[in-house]
Amino acid sequence: MYREIEKYLAEWKANSYRKPLIIRGARQVGKTYTIEKFAKENFKHFVKINLEQERNIQNVFESLQPQQIINELTALYKTPFIEGDTLLFIDEIQVSPKAILALRYFYEQKPGLHIISAGSLIDHTLNEMQYSMPVGRVDFAFMYPMTFVEFLMALDENGLTDAIRSFSLNNTFSLAIHNRILELLRLYFFIGGMPEAVAYYVGEKDLSGIERIHSALIHSIQFDFAKYGTRKQQEHLKDVLYYVANNIGKKVKYSNISKNVHSNLLKDALIKLEMSRIIHLVKHTRSVSVPITQLQDNNVFKPVFFDIGMVNHISGIKLMDLDNLITAFEGTLAEQFVLQELIAGSEPYNEQKLNYWIREAKNSNAEIDCLFQIGNSVYPIEIKAGKRGTLKSLHVFLAEKNKKTGIRLNLDTPVIGKELTAMVNIPGKQQLTYNLVSLPLYFAGRLSKFKLD
Repeated sequence: MYREIEKYLAEWKANSYRKPLIIRGARQVGKTYTIEKFAKENFKHFVKINLEQERNIQNVFESLQPQQIINELTALYKTPFIEGDTLLFIDEIQVSPKAILALRYFYEQKPGLHIISAGSLIDHTLNEMQYSMPVGRVDFAFMYPMTFVEFLMALDENGLTDAIRSFSLNNTFSLAIHNRILELLRLYFFIGGMPEAVAYYVGEKDLSGIERIHSALIHSIQFDFAKYGTRKQQEHLKDVLYYVANNIGKKVKYSNISKNVHSNLLKDALIKLEMSRIIHLVKHTRSVSVPITQLQDNNVFKPVFFDIGMVNHISGIKLMDLDNLITAFEGTLAEQFVLQELIAGSEPYNEQKLNYWIREAKNSNAEIDCLFQIGNSVYPIEIKAGKRGTLKSLHVFLAEKNKKTGIRLNLDTPVIGKELTAMVNIPGKQQLTYNLVSLPLYFAGRLSKFKLD
C-alpha cells in the first residue's frame, strides 16, 4: 500500500544536507512497513534493528562512537555499511536513550550514512531523556493512520483519487464521481485508516473481520498502558481512552470522565495518551490571525481520536449496511473525520496542531469547529454531517472578528459563494456580507492546497 510519506522519504534520501530521521507516530500506523518498503525500493543494503525485541543490541550504542557502532553491526548482521547504498533502520528506538543520543554523532561524523529510526512511544522518551537531546542534529517526520486518499489508492480507485487531487475552486465537480466517493467515504468511516484493517478489506472484501482487527488493536494499545505507571494510572488511561472515543469534539470536563478521580490525574492521563499519539487535543484560541497559538488557552480543549474506525469500534457502532452506516452519531463522525484529515494532511515534517474557537456567554454561545491556517491567513471551519445546516456560529464569528471568508465542509458538492448576506446579532452590526467556501468532507485533507482569497 502506497503512503504519501514515501515521497518525503525519497526527498530526504536525495538531500545532501539530510540528518538522521526519527519518524513519530502511534502504534500500528504503518511506520515499520513503510520504511521497509522504502528500503527495498531504494537501497542495495538494509539493516533493521528492533531494540525492543533485540535487547542485547542496545549495548552496541553505549560507546556513542559511530565507527565502532558500524563495525559491531557489520559483524552482527553480516551487511556492509556503504554510504548511499545502505539504510540503517533502528525500530523502537525509544527503548534506548543512548541510541537516540548516538544519532547526533552519526550526523556529525558519518553524515553520508542513511539512518531512519522510529518508535510508537518515542515522545515519552524524548520528554524524559536525562541526556542532552540532539537538537538540530536530527530531523523528524510524523505518520498517522491512512488518509482517505490513501484508502482510495489501496482500493485501486485511482480515478477518484485523481479527481480529488486535481480539483481547484474554479472547477465544477462531477455529481456521479461525488456520489461514488461518498459511498466509499461511508466505508472508510467504518474501516478507518489503520493499515491492518485496510489491508484485510482490500484482500478479503469482507467487513465482518474488521471489528476483530480493531479489537486487537485496542488491546495492544491498552497493553502499552503497563509501561506508563501503576495499576491505578493504567485504569485512568483506560477511562480517558473510552471517554475520548465517545466524546469527540466536546469540551473536556474532568468531572464527566470521573467524579471520583482528581482532575490532575485525569489530565496526566490525557497528556500521556496525547504523547502516545492515540489522541489529539484541539485547544481553544482567541487568536484569529497568525500566530494562531498566541492567545491559546491550554486548559480549554476538545479531543479527537487518532483513527475514525477505532472510534466506531469503541463506541459500539455496528455496520448494518452502507446506507445506514452514518447513524445518529454522524455529527461526531464527521468532525472526527475532518480533524483527523486536517492533522494527517499536513507535510510530514510539520506536526499539525489544531485549534478551535468557543464563546460561552448567557444567551450568546457560539463555537467554531476548527480554526485552520492556510498560508498566513486563519479561516473558520464549520463541519456538517449532511447537506444542510445553519451557520449561525460561523456568521457570529465572521461578524465579530471582521473576517471575510468562512469554510463549510459537508456532504454536498463544492459551491463557492461570493458576497453572501446574513443577519447577525452583534453590537454595531446587524448584517454580515461574507464569502463561503463550501466543500465536501473528503476535501478536508486537501484544504491547505487551496487558494481561498
